[in-house]
Formats: sequence, structure tokens, C-alpha cells
Amino acid sequence: MDSSPIVDLKFEAALAELEAIVARMEGGQLELEASIAAWRRGMALMQHCQNQLSVAEAEIRVLENGELRDIGPEALEGE
Repeated sequence: MDSSPIVDLKFEAALAELEAIVARMEGGQLELEASIAAWRRGMALMQHCQNQLSVAEAEIRVLENGELRDIGPEALEGE
């Protein structure tokens, strides 16, 4: 199991590690203590991924006339 600080992981790396943890746990490849540690890290990874998705969603929204709306392709092109 990776012991890298979760806060330093990019979304894709965190998701890949989470998927690997799930696969090991589903495969019954871990002893009880290792399963508990993997579950804790998996929960932290899941929260990290959810936070990154929330930040990304906030970055693609624009406040206009008091309403949030998604940025369309025309806004990205500078039109």
C-alpha cells in the first residue's frame, strides 16, 4: 500500500490507488489489520477525490446575474 501523503496526490493517482485497494480487499488478499488500514486509507482517498471534483466543478462555473451557470464552449473560446 502506498504511504504517500494523500494531499499531494493528483486525482488520477488517488483514484488508481483507491481502485487497487478495493481490488485487494475484494480479493481477500489482506489480513484483518491490513484490511482496516486499507479501508482507512481508501476512505481518505475517496474524500480527497471528492474534494478535488468539487474544486474542479467550482472552477468551471461562473457567477452571472446572481445565478451559477456552467461555462459553455463559446465562453471558453472568448466569444
